[in-house]
Amino acid sequence: MRISLFKNLHAEGLISDGSLQKAEAAEAARQFSLYWELRLLLYLGVLLLTGGLGILVYKNIDTIGHQAVLAFIALVTVGCFFYCFRQKARFSWEKVNVNNPFFDYILLLGSLSLLIFLGYLQYEYDVFGDNYGLATFIPMVILFASAYYFDHLGVLSLAITNLGAWAGIAITPLSLLKEGSFADHRLIFTGIALGALLLAAGMLSSMRHLKSHFTPTYNTFGVHLLFIASLAGLFTYDHYCVLWFAAIVAMAWYGVRRAMAQKSFYFVVVITLYAYIALCDVVVQLLANMSGSDAALI
Repeated sequence: MRISLFKNLHAEGLISDGSLQKAEAAEAARQFSLYWELRLLLYLGVLLLTGGLGILVYKNIDTIGHQAVLAFIALVTVGCFFYCFRQKARFSWEKVNVNNPFFDYILLLGSLSLLIFLGYLQYEYDVFGDNYGLATFIPMVILFASAYYFDHLGVLSLAITNLGAWAGIAITPLSLLKEGSFADHRLIFTGIALGALLLAAGMLSSMRHLKSHFTPTYNTFGVHLLFIASLAGLFTYDHYCVLWFAAIVAMAWYGVRRAMAQKSFYFVVVITLYAYIALCDVVVQLLANMSGSDAALI
């Protein structure tokens, strides 16, 4: 409530003294919501707890022992998921609200602990051997199932991130990732395919009303991944820059139209920025080619 507005109206004689006093009393008695502040603190608490446990384990691994560490992480993971199973609401393809302020954070803690447990197990005991794709596929499946079963956007983000890791390891040769070269066409087209898959999943969720509130999360990951991979293709394949640029412009045109229809200013800005980067690169390449041609003529 803007008290200054009421004061201006009172000064112009449009409202009475009693109305102004009621507005000031209502403003003075208004309660201040700490909802988002408390959520932020709880999320930071989960992240600090997992980070602190990692530092504690790293500094005392010789005295604690690997088995004890794994047992503790497994206990935390099982305890968190057991609590969530006990407190969960009835499953529905619509949005589900759980009347428990700690549910989301405990589920997030359990999911992070699961990733730490499997990663630690692979690093220390090499359970999956050289099959790193399986090491990322198993937690990916568990995280996707947990995200849908418990209706949690944070766990869905972890699952999508794990999907990207699995696709990068399983589809792209491991030697390429170890060498740190990301100019290979397989990695670029993998990113494009994965981005398109995420956008299709978001569209399907919205059209079929299958957790339709997950659609913005799918779209966010899909748009960024699709355009970043396309820009990588534009930067890598100079001889086909016109084709890459045309594809990016077509995707940007379609994406902006959908974003405007859905009144999503965020996606309009993001897609426009990616298209602008592509345009700048093409202009620079054209100017460079023109300069090279002039130098050759001289």
